[in-house]
Amino acid sequence: MRQDHLRLARLGLLGAALLIQAACSTDSGSLTEPERPESAARPVPGFITTSAVGTCNYDLDESVLTGGGWKKPFEDTFSLDLAQWSVWTGGAFNNELQYYQPANLRIDQSLGLLYIAAEKKTVTGVTNPYDATPKTFGYTSGRIESKTSFSAARTTPNVRMAARLKLPSGYGMWPAFWSYGDPWPTKGEIDIVEARGNEPFTYQTNYFYGRRANVNLVQGAETVITSSASLTDCWHVYELVWTQNALTFFLDGSVVDTKTGGYVPNLYGKQERLVLNLAVGGVFFPNLDVNAIVPGTLVVDWVKVFTK
Repeated sequence: MRQDHLRLARLGLLGAALLIQAACSTDSGSLTEPERPESAARPVPGFITTSAVGTCNYDLDESVLTGGGWKKPFEDTFSLDLAQWSVWTGGAFNNELQYYQPANLRIDQSLGLLYIAAEKKTVTGVTNPYDATPKTFGYTSGRIESKTSFSAARTTPNVRMAARLKLPSGYGMWPAFWSYGDPWPTKGEIDIVEARGNEPFTYQTNYFYGRRANVNLVQGAETVITSSASLTDCWHVYELVWTQNALTFFLDGSVVDTKTGGYVPNLYGKQERLVLNLAVGGVFFPNLDVNAIVPGTLVVDWVKVFTK
C-alpha cells in the first residue's frame, strides 16, 4: 500500500470460474497494500469448487469452544465504538472505484451492529494512504483493520478467527473479511471471505505468500464455496482455524475448505491483522459494467479471535 507496496491482495477471479462452471465464481489475486492486497485478474492454474449447507441466521456457541480449551483474546460486538480498529482513509488498489472514509462506517449501539455502507458519491481525496496524489472517486465506502495482530505460532499454535456477517447484495459490491501482514505478502494473507453482491450464494477463500515484497508465490489456492442459504438475506458465521500446516475454513460451524501443503507452513509465526472492508468494482469483476453497479451495505454483528 505504500508507493513501494502496491498490493493487490484480493485477486478477482470469481468470474473465471463462471466461464468454466455457471454455478460458481472465483477470485484470485495479488498486489499489495494494507488493505486486502489483491492482484490483477489472471487465469489460475486450478481452483476448487464445493457446496456447503449454510444455516440461515446461524450464531456461534462459544461454550463449545471454551469447553474445548479455546481462549478468547479478542472480541468486538460493536456496541460502543471502533477503538480496537484503525480506519482506512483514501483510495485502494485493484482498480477499485471507492474512496474509503470514516463517514461510511456506522455503529448502532442499541443493536450492536457495524454497518459498512458503499455510496454512489463523487469525492476527491488521496489516491491511497501511501500516495497523497489527489484523485476523484465515484463511490465512497469503509474499511477497518484490527490494531491487534495475531499469529499461529509456538505459544499459540491454534488461532481461530471468526465473524458473523450479512453480506451486501448488489452488482459491483465486493465485501471481504481477511487477514494480512506487511510487507505484503511476506507475512502472508488469508482470505476468509470475499464475495460478489450479485452472487448471493457464493463466496471464496484464498491465501497468499511470498519471500519478497509484492511478489506472490501462491497459485491456484482459490476455493469457491456455494451455500445452500443466501449469504445476503441471512446472518452467517465465517471462521478460519490457522495452524502450522493447515488453514481450515468453516461456514456456520461446518468445515467447507482445508488448505494444506504449498506455502501454508510458511505462514506459521507470521503476524497478521484482521480486515473488514467493502470494495466497489475492481478486478474482482471482469468486464465490469459501471452503469450496473448497485451500492449495498456489509453488516457486521461481531468479530472474535480464539487461541489454543
